[in-house]
Amino acid sequence: MKDELTGDLFASLPETGGEPEVVLPTDVAGMLALLARWHEEGWLRRIDLELAHFLAEGAEPSPALPPVLLAAALCSWQLGRGHVCLDLRAVLEQPMPVLSIPIGPWLQTLTLADWQAACVACPSLVAQPSAMGPADEMSADGARTTPLVLVQQRLYLRRFWQYEQDVQQGIRQRLMLPGLSEEEEPRLQEALVVLFGGPGSAGAEHAVNVASSAHAAGTQAAGAVGDAAAEPGRRPDWQRIACALAARRRFGLITGGPGTGKTTTVIRLLALLQWLALAGQGQFLRIGLAAPTGKAAARLGSSISSAIDRLPLQDVPQGEAIRAAIPRSVSTLHRLLGSRPGTRHFRHDARNPLPLDVLVIDEASMIDLEMMAQVMHALPPRARLILLGDKDQLASVEAGAILGELCAHAREGRYWPETADWVARVVQEPIDCGLQADGAEDGTLLDQSVGMLRHSHRFGADSGIGRLAALVNDGEVARVQRLWDEVRTGCASGQVPDIARIEVDAERWDALRQLVVHGRLDGVPADAGPVGYAHYLRWMHRNRPADEAGQDSFDEWAAGVLQAHGRFQLLCALRQGSWGVERLNRQIALWLQSAGLLAASEGWYAGRPVIVTRNDYELGLMNGDVGIALAAQGGRLRVAFPAEGGSRGIRWVLPSRLQAAETVFAMTVHKAQGSEFDHAALAMPAELSPVLTRELVYTAITRARRFFTLVGPDGLDRILGQAIRSRVLRASGLMAGALQAKD
Repeated sequence: MKDELTGDLFASLPETGGEPEVVLPTDVAGMLALLARWHEEGWLRRIDLELAHFLAEGAEPSPALPPVLLAAALCSWQLGRGHVCLDLRAVLEQPMPVLSIPIGPWLQTLTLADWQAACVACPSLVAQPSAMGPADEMSADGARTTPLVLVQQRLYLRRFWQYEQDVQQGIRQRLMLPGLSEEEEPRLQEALVVLFGGPGSAGAEHAVNVASSAHAAGTQAAGAVGDAAAEPGRRPDWQRIACALAARRRFGLITGGPGTGKTTTVIRLLALLQWLALAGQGQFLRIGLAAPTGKAAARLGSSISSAIDRLPLQDVPQGEAIRAAIPRSVSTLHRLLGSRPGTRHFRHDARNPLPLDVLVIDEASMIDLEMMAQVMHALPPRARLILLGDKDQLASVEAGAILGELCAHAREGRYWPETADWVARVVQEPIDCGLQADGAEDGTLLDQSVGMLRHSHRFGADSGIGRLAALVNDGEVARVQRLWDEVRTGCASGQVPDIARIEVDAERWDALRQLVVHGRLDGVPADAGPVGYAHYLRWMHRNRPADEAGQDSFDEWAAGVLQAHGRFQLLCALRQGSWGVERLNRQIALWLQSAGLLAASEGWYAGRPVIVTRNDYELGLMNGDVGIALAAQGGRLRVAFPAEGGSRGIRWVLPSRLQAAETVFAMTVHKAQGSEFDHAALAMPAELSPVLTRELVYTAITRARRFFTLVGPDGLDRILGQAIRSRVLRASGLMAGALQAKD
């Protein structure tokens, strides 16, 4: 049976024996014509087709050119889907799963060897690093600069191959630099006892009780617990281990799920680094804190101040100076690097590096390859780089999956015996044998700088959110279904769960309306905690200052509205369709208007939440920033955005100045990364889509702090199960080069 997607295209081909004859063109004109037809079918973008035409115009005639043009167009197509390169082998073996377009029949006569040979036969278009020399030679020698680069079976657009090289070398360089010296180890031990408590204690929350005695005893206090790591059955303190591993070298990675203490750990790491710097060099380090989006920066900024205040440094000599040397402001990466309108280049680069000794980047799963390369360009060569994030969340919208690739073996550990011995001796913590490398072939230098936090302090053993997130992350479809059965049984017996689900058909839209407006759910008492959008709108109406009130009063009110709005968010997998962002935004606005909570449902009106969809450097607003239209002083409508870095300040913007903003009662899961909500709901579509993946579902669940609701049409279990079975696998060579080194 012919694929419905290819029916029209096949119909135009000559029939042979009752079946369509599919032939891959061997001439340039024929190949370009085929690519044009694929574009008409929606299988390629205009830019993919234009790239093939551009390469054909400048290339020397060759029988090898048509398959190279095909590869280039597909490489561009994959780039638009988040892949850094085109994996020729994978495309030939599984064209539909890899490309998500039905062109497999045209590839049946093409072999990997022939495709690679064609690329090699077009040296004016395709370079090979192994044949052409080191990466820096290829970049420096203009004659060798080709638009495409072939590395084994991976074909790159040159710019992205160069980005990958830059990231590899930037990380490798920092891993190889001298890190913690033996002379600093006693001070490290002392600081760990103060910041985390003694080994085997209750952990970071116990640290304040031992800070004074640990410092008074100096390094003897750290050594006195030297046998603690050998205590049988003791669970390792992975916050403590991750902190020490990140301090040991100039590149560190701390990953973990929600509530595992990533922020707490990194603040204690920064205190540790400042402690060591003051003791060793007599001066503090210059530290920068950044996140990919304004929302992520604001969330980190709002949480670090209290974490810094809780540091148990009050009885440490110069402890308050150490506390004061930890920054409390957080910038977006674009602002940190110095965005310039009209160009992808930043003010800070290798010629004008950032004035930093340490850079911490939170929500690193959102960073794409190009941005990470720009960070490497802008960082001084000896500056420390520390990445924080959840490796299992959605990767960046743009090409690359940096954090996921770097943390590919975080769960297995793969720590060398030398690393485990160092952790036991210096950190006083055990690393289980199951997390140690199996022989000389296992484990890399990178693995020794990755710390995975393995215990959630937010979700207990009985938490539905924690259990659901873990089961989804492990791909346990059957156990997810059993969990929902438990929830139904619990509701029937009067228990109040923290997860719920709603199946909505054409006659039951009222259930969705009750959810998004009031947060009401069958089986869950109204006072149990879940809220809807009525919560922030009522707060807005009740608490608005009088017109004659001062600006500070309006700023405080706006901050309260923004905080109240953040208690609930409806998330969507798709933008279009019955369950997409666009339709649900329109529908929710109408529901809120009919409930008397909004004066209008179109245009600009008080209470309208908006999300910025494109960076606006003049206004200082970045893609993903969320604000709310409010009646400001004198009743004038202004859009209130939170100030950068998580402070209570407010930026007021005229609606007419927002050139790229849209209503955000419903938000894509991608846009929600870096945010958390007391109550998050995920709207699932009726049919499976390539974007419906395990990572998307997991990311949506982990946006919820206290309550999560899954909502969708009849057949929700089928769609959810298919999504959980589908993984995001992005083609890349990041871990195939220098980062595979053993030393």
